[in-house]
Amino acid sequence: MFDRDSYARKFTDMMSEGFIFIDNKGRIQIYNNKAKEIFGIAYNYGISHSSGMIEKEDIVIIGDNCLGKDDGNLTPEALSCIGVSDSGIQVGDALIAVGSYKSKKKEAAVYKFIKPDYDANTLELSCTYLNTEISGLIDFKSRNITLKVNKDKYNMNYIKYIGHIVVLDGNSKKMKFYQTQGYTARGEGIYDLLMGKKYRAKGEDSEFFNVIGKDIFEIHKGGSTIEEFYSAATGKDISYANEFKEINGRPTICTLSPVNQGKQRVGAVLKVEDISEIKKAIRERDEALLNLEQMERKLKEEESSKKLLPEIIGESKEILNVKKLAIKASKTNSTVLLLGESGTGKSLLARAIHNNSKLKHKPFIHVNCGSIPETLLESELFGYEGGAFTGARGEGKAGMFELAEGGTIFLDEIGEISLLLQVKLLQVLQDKSFFKIGGNKNIEVNVRIIVATNKNLEDEMLKGSFREDLYYRINVFPIWIPPLRERKQDIYPLVQNMLPMICSRIGCESKRVSGEALSILSGYEWPGNIRELENILERAVNLAEGNTILSTHLAINKIKNMKKHEVKQIESLKEAIIETEKKAITNAILLSGGDKKAAMKLLNIGKTSFYEKIKKYNIE
Repeated sequence: MFDRDSYARKFTDMMSEGFIFIDNKGRIQIYNNKAKEIFGIAYNYGISHSSGMIEKEDIVIIGDNCLGKDDGNLTPEALSCIGVSDSGIQVGDALIAVGSYKSKKKEAAVYKFIKPDYDANTLELSCTYLNTEISGLIDFKSRNITLKVNKDKYNMNYIKYIGHIVVLDGNSKKMKFYQTQGYTARGEGIYDLLMGKKYRAKGEDSEFFNVIGKDIFEIHKGGSTIEEFYSAATGKDISYANEFKEINGRPTICTLSPVNQGKQRVGAVLKVEDISEIKKAIRERDEALLNLEQMERKLKEEESSKKLLPEIIGESKEILNVKKLAIKASKTNSTVLLLGESGTGKSLLARAIHNNSKLKHKPFIHVNCGSIPETLLESELFGYEGGAFTGARGEGKAGMFELAEGGTIFLDEIGEISLLLQVKLLQVLQDKSFFKIGGNKNIEVNVRIIVATNKNLEDEMLKGSFREDLYYRINVFPIWIPPLRERKQDIYPLVQNMLPMICSRIGCESKRVSGEALSILSGYEWPGNIRELENILERAVNLAEGNTILSTHLAINKIKNMKKHEVKQIESLKEAIIETEKKAITNAILLSGGDKKAAMKLLNIGKTSFYEKIKKYNIE
């Protein structure tokens, strides 16, 4: 009816759905490329083999997830031709079997099977059969069957049922045939092959599998949908649109339309959409929507960070991460540990966490532990009873913890607290209670605790100046504030925020920063961080006579020269390596809880080298 190169065929090959047209005798006239793709009718599968048939002594490997379904109606009795004769195997069982075809040798077949009501996710079999390593895996969850011969894998995905087979030459043990999608259309079901039917070649040099002119039942082996298709083509008034149908075991969405020429029925058209592809498109759409939602959520979080913590200036990814953590910290009552160099803004962040929490209307008590003499710090924190010591008030005094009741207490520079006071602080953190100096009444407090330090507390633990139990008690929600040199992107917004406040504070007109001055500020390493930036800007505002701060007004060049001079005073490379090694070994032992084997594993060094270095550096 149509020439091989007709416009109708070229046009239908451009369609995104499968398109099949049969004439009023049931012969295929159009079978477009998409339909061939859906039903696996192709001629080039990558791995090549010649045409042929299964012969005596050939090794046959079968993986079947439901015996009798989509395998050419394979029966348990038919398996006897490969040496599998087991009355326990029934139609519907899942099976992996390896045997020799119609063999007179005594090599027994190897097989495993399970009943259809199985709970297992997989069925596996591995064996050495006639000196050949063979394995099979049916993955019921992923809907996949893999047959492996030595290092070669033959994989088949399925939607509902499938029968997978690989055949090896009995003499050479080389692959003769392997199953691929579209085997039903090619008439290569397992049962047909075991009964002696020939199989087609695969690969670039194989014969083109042309379905044009063939009977529709030869390609699709019947089924209700194909019978309806044939009936519509031969004269019955059957039609439908977008209905779920199953063809060759594949779930599809089909549209069936009779084709008339005048009043005469000349055939029918079946349009097919593969549900597995629709599911894939839906999955890709869902993934895209999920990614979009994640991006929107991320943008909202970033926007929230800027809005909720306006006092924390900066838009770099480093400071945005700090803001996100601070917002999360504000929603919990856990102890927060703020870490960072001096001048990075730990005090500002602590207050921001309090102001954004449910405790914002309660007290916020800031205690700088480094600025209060050690002899007074205990009484400042916990208070005292009247007459507790010489010079004490008669009425006594409430401590900072009592004053912070219901709110937040911020212990700045906690690394400066003495070991004796650390014990009492640990009790407060554990029990939320304490005794005043000279008191015998246990005072319970409900306070949120935020602590901060510019010290490396792990180093302080190694030195013995900070208690390990206290460290783990305060290190519940750590937030590291990066130094200014690691977030120079924030220098410009910091300058824009600080300048008006500095000018207002010292009572002068508003000033701006020149491009050259801003470039110098951006190139500086800022050992004093934001506090140093504020001091340099205030000095520059006082020096600048006009409204513009120039590079000459910045006290940075002198500092740079001083730093260069300091850099010369470094230790030798050998000394630096020794110190680094010693520190690494000590930290590894500490983190491993004294377990030296675990420490060796962390350091990735051998036993001999490890103990030599312990002896060398006198590490206990």
